[in-house]
Amino acid sequence: MPRKQPSSHVYELAKRGAQARLEELVNEIRLLTNLFPDLHKSIDNDELPIAFLLKRGAERSTPVSGRRGWTPAQRKEAAARMKAYWAKRKAPAKKS
Repeated sequence: MPRKQPSSHVYELAKRGAQARLEELVNEIRLLTNLFPDLHKSIDNDELPIAFLLKRGAERSTPVSGRRGWTPAQRKEAAARMKAYWAKRKAPAKKS
């Protein structure tokens, strides 16, 4: 008797759970290798998944994001615009 295919919703939930667990494991490995530097030598790069190696290498080689935060002047200007916007929006409508 053929098995019923799981719904895409269940699959997505399982996928998210697996991703979260993988992140936990990677963080735990990172913590352990920071606490015990000698463990870093015991990890064989050939045993690690290619995606993990590429991601780890990308973290080291990529420059800081090109997107910069706002300057204080830009924040002040945006705050003034939003205050004016909300004041206009909350003002009672004038009758003609």
